[in-house]
Amino acid sequence: MYKRLSAVLFPIAALMFVGAIVWGYQEHQEKNAILIKAENQYQRAFHDLTTHMSGLQDQLGRALAVNATSHGMQRKGLVNVWRLTSQAQNEINQLPLAMLPFNKAEDFLSRIADFAYRTSVRDLTKQPLTDGELKTMKSLYTKSSDINRDLGKVQDAVLSDHLRWMDVEVAMAHTDSQHDNSIIDGFKAVDKKIGAYPETDWGPSSMSTSRKRSVKMLSGQDASPEEIKRKALEFAGTTIHSGDGGDVRVVENGAKTDNPSYTATLRGPKGENIQMDYTRKGGQLLSFMNPRDVTERKLDVGAARERAAQFLDSHGYAGMTPVTYDEYDHVSVFTFVGMQDDVRIYPDKVTVRIALDNGEAVGLQAADHVYRPKSLSVGKPKIARGEAEKALNTDFKIQSYHLSIIENEEKKEVLCHEFTGRINGSQYRIYVNADTGLEETIEQIPEHAKAILR
Repeated sequence: MYKRLSAVLFPIAALMFVGAIVWGYQEHQEKNAILIKAENQYQRAFHDLTTHMSGLQDQLGRALAVNATSHGMQRKGLVNVWRLTSQAQNEINQLPLAMLPFNKAEDFLSRIADFAYRTSVRDLTKQPLTDGELKTMKSLYTKSSDINRDLGKVQDAVLSDHLRWMDVEVAMAHTDSQHDNSIIDGFKAVDKKIGAYPETDWGPSSMSTSRKRSVKMLSGQDASPEEIKRKALEFAGTTIHSGDGGDVRVVENGAKTDNPSYTATLRGPKGENIQMDYTRKGGQLLSFMNPRDVTERKLDVGAARERAAQFLDSHGYAGMTPVTYDEYDHVSVFTFVGMQDDVRIYPDKVTVRIALDNGEAVGLQAADHVYRPKSLSVGKPKIARGEAEKALNTDFKIQSYHLSIIENEEKKEVLCHEFTGRINGSQYRIYVNADTGLEETIEQIPEHAKAILR
């Protein structure tokens, strides 16, 4: 009986044993395949980062090398700086640096991107680069050269010593141990060096980027990666009209910094990487970028403005009014500000990019809206409009008037009488302090922007 039972059970046990070995081998192979894929993605992101940082330095050098009157070349160089900086930021987000203090470097890149973007979208033939902006560019060129040298050392170590990024991830996961890794040490050195740089004068066009943004200014609970994925898909559902959109990659940025965030990336209908940044606390959208090429213009400024307003209304930014307009590469760029009791709130603003081929929104910057003052009191002007007009040049021809709250040079919100008009053949906005009657600031309005003025 036992022989008969053994004759039956032994082949079964042998088959189970062999099956277990095969299953274990397959699991091991699958695990190795996943690790190899992750390592390859990390390596690609890092080497792309070093390439784009080198290109960033090159483009800054080219923009500085051309004649001061070569506005087209300056603008082209600045657009490329903005593009390369955005790509470098995206590649940093793909590296396992969430627990590594690299926030100073990320903030530095963000400021470069904002400076290049805001400088390049204006008409440089009418508003050429100022001496201060040229000085800023020279400073950025020197600093980027310094950063590239340090990144080059890390890259040399990665290639010569066959270093693996998976080891970085493992080292960062063990928070109770000392991090002894050439890649970690290299990135820490870069971040420390950037933090030691003297503060750069980014100019008035970048004033909002220097505003202190803290997680304490946000409300709501911390969002999970799954919630961010859902939000990204919902947002993409109204901005992408074809394509799958289901493959969303969510990366957490600066988990242990003062202002953690998420980056969601999904594939667009034409293969482009569409990127959205969200705050971790509250899960609020900071920016959206669809880098698709726009090769033709079919819409005029009025139609583009209506598309921008419709886009904002459908995404929870209702009641905002357009105040600036620019255009480049068949894309319209509108800045909208919030309204409160018929007063324009300039610290509360969003920038929308509309493709002129089909009216699709291809970009949104909403950080100033997310971090806007939540308990701002408009108040009443101490000085009436008529009294404020006395501060204006007698040749200034007023075309429109509003009450506005702006942020002054001391980073304080002040109520102003806003006058829009013409003098010396150009259009200007002049802001007169509603408490003191003194001119607070003045800005020139490009002629092509008059179509949105109200």
